[in-house]
Amino acid sequence: STLYVLPPGFVESSCRSRIFWMKLNKLFLQGKFFQLEIYDPYAGPILLDEKLASRCGYVLSEDVWGNPVFRASVLGCHVANEADELFTLTVNIKVSSFSSMRAAVTYTYPMYCSYPSWASREIVCEENYMEVSVKTDVPAVSNDYTVAWMSALPETQNVAYQQWQLMFVSPSGRKRVTVSDAVKLGYSFNNTLSRVYLRAPYHSNESDVSVVSGVNMNMVTSTSMYRQRWLLLLIDTTVSCPVDGISFTDTTLTWTMPRVIPTLVVQESTFLSKSIVMGVDDQVIVNPEEKNYLLKHNETHIRITIPVGAEDGRLKSSISGGVYGVTYNIDLFLEHTWTDAGWQTTKYTVIKSITTPFMPQMPTVINNTVPEERIFNVAFGHFLPDVSLVAITIGNVPFTPREAQHHGFKVYETLFSNKTKGFILEVSFDDPYVLKEYVNRNETKYTLLVNYTLSVGPEMTLYYHSAEVECVIADIELPEAVGYCDEENLYLTLPAFGLHQYWELYLGNTLLNRHVAFTNGYLAATNSTHLILQIPLFAAGVIYEEVSFQKIKARFDVALRKVRTMETLQIFSVRCSFNSSEFIICHPDGTVMISAQMKTVPAIDMSKTKLRDSSCKPREYNEAHAFFKFHVTTCGTSVRFEGDHIIYENEISYEKETLPEQSIPTITRDPDYSLTVLCYYQAKETLVLGAFVSDPVTSPPFGSGTMGPRSNTAAYRRVRQALNVVSRVSKDESFTEFYEPSMAILKQSVDPVFLEVELKDESPNVELYLENCWITRSMDFSSTPRWNITVDGQVVLNDQCTH
Repeated sequence: STLYVLPPGFVESSCRSRIFWMKLNKLFLQGKFFQLEIYDPYAGPILLDEKLASRCGYVLSEDVWGNPVFRASVLGCHVANEADELFTLTVNIKVSSFSSMRAAVTYTYPMYCSYPSWASREIVCEENYMEVSVKTDVPAVSNDYTVAWMSALPETQNVAYQQWQLMFVSPSGRKRVTVSDAVKLGYSFNNTLSRVYLRAPYHSNESDVSVVSGVNMNMVTSTSMYRQRWLLLLIDTTVSCPVDGISFTDTTLTWTMPRVIPTLVVQESTFLSKSIVMGVDDQVIVNPEEKNYLLKHNETHIRITIPVGAEDGRLKSSISGGVYGVTYNIDLFLEHTWTDAGWQTTKYTVIKSITTPFMPQMPTVINNTVPEERIFNVAFGHFLPDVSLVAITIGNVPFTPREAQHHGFKVYETLFSNKTKGFILEVSFDDPYVLKEYVNRNETKYTLLVNYTLSVGPEMTLYYHSAEVECVIADIELPEAVGYCDEENLYLTLPAFGLHQYWELYLGNTLLNRHVAFTNGYLAATNSTHLILQIPLFAAGVIYEEVSFQKIKARFDVALRKVRTMETLQIFSVRCSFNSSEFIICHPDGTVMISAQMKTVPAIDMSKTKLRDSSCKPREYNEAHAFFKFHVTTCGTSVRFEGDHIIYENEISYEKETLPEQSIPTITRDPDYSLTVLCYYQAKETLVLGAFVSDPVTSPPFGSGTMGPRSNTAAYRRVRQALNVVSRVSKDESFTEFYEPSMAILKQSVDPVFLEVELKDESPNVELYLENCWITRSMDFSSTPRWNITVDGQVVLNDQCTH
């Protein structure tokens, strides 16, 4: 591969805690693959792998922002060392568009670190290795024979001549190995001009875990040994590093370390802490409290507390089990320098990358809709910057953000005060993808069904969240009807908007459609805006509130009902008074009112007209008219059935004056006057047991009447419902004491029977008609013989019973 000049800004490097730090800018590596090679001046480029890294003092990871980070100990395998003061390491950065790394571009990057001031002992706890380096120009053997590593002394007779060896002490016993054997076990041991160092992996077979002040410490206890004829060199190369000590709350993370590590301090009574410094990445934090960081220490512990979300770290979105949440990651280091009688100065450095556990963050849908604007305004948040909107589904129709904008939706991002963001969606109430439902009296419920598809975190995991936003607004105007009359008709005019869509018109319990209107003799006309109903005065459905001589107060009601629920929202009524010289009105309760006009020549005296029963005279009269009011069960009215109608019939006639019988007959000029009166009623169901009841809101089912040759058999049809009918047998003619129900009543054939049939309902649109009634000798309805009381509504007079 060819060597290339580094692009500006691609690589940053620094020296900190005797470590090379190198960071690559991820923007230069988007869509590409890279490898790092360590350039050895003698062996050439060596590909960096995990095993080599931990043994040679290298770390390859990422910072919290995803930029590749490379760290290397200045005592690393391929570092050029000049007098333990100037250190050089050259790294090849290979970048390719292919995973096979073919056609790679290679950038060579040399790093230089100056580190002249070494402590007597320096320990580095890295992510993947522990390293201890010790000065060799100081007396290393203490007079304190209680020190653990002194137990190696009996073995010194076996130390090879002029060859370094290592003695490991672990719970499984002692193990003495050569340097080359230690390399096979994953260790790295070497000496420089003035120092000896040991690099160990975590959790090796020779290591042990001990708890110090509540923190688990990984420890490798070892003694490095070297023998010459005039010299026996024993160096304590024990190293101990924390492997946990991290705790979390919802708002903070805390890193705890022991202040004194017994295996590293020979005489604890002489321990003196000189400085404790914390840092983030490769930068020392001089004033932690300015960033709300807490660096506290007491006799036993050192604690660093960081607020979750602090700017030196990174909140990162992620998905766990289909749930959206965040993690917080920060790269910390701590440098603790102390002195003690055994070691003079120890510099102890720990580098720690800390990531919080997954913290679920349920996104919220905030409805900022102002109903008057008729636009849904929905905010969906709160999210970190690493979340993007991929698609949005409105009413089961998916849109990309661009397609949504093209359709007419508004989709845009908004920033919240806590540095999170949300997605705003604006949709018109009138958009075809918004569900609309008519509710209450005059309101529309608009429902926006949204399903968000988000790309979450650096891994770009897809996350789905659905929401339903409703808004109810009074934007439907209930129609107002206008009523008026002419000489023969009542009129209702009402707006046609919303009819059949939201409401229907009902006449009682009957849907007022064109067929019903035509059958009842109404005229219905519509234009672009209104419906006009013309109702003749004597048409079915007209309610006669007051009827008097030559005057009628009539009313017509139409109910406005909701299409689906049948709830009555409004009753439209038109009321008028009419002057009519001739009419017949058959009320539902059987009352008949007639205004009869004199049509004879010469004229007759209308006061002398009568019904079949001559005692039934006109209530009012004048020269040309007579007004009768009677019940269909009186005045000699007869009844008969014709098809599905009951027809009551009477006759108005003129009673001529005659002289007494003994007198001579008188010739009169009075003409004959006879006017047949007919009332038609819809036949009702026959009631044997139980009852049917009517709706009091229902307009009365008026019978229709005719006088003379005029015939109008159109009748109002009504829905069959239950009525409350009670029948009883009285003990006597006073009708004050009654026999118990369901009880056999024994009578002699000559005894009278007093029957009462009562309709309990007070609604004026219900009438009672007794069709058939009979007596038998047993409780069996079909037993014979039977004696009839009424047949087809007519009383049958016989010598067995009295009614």
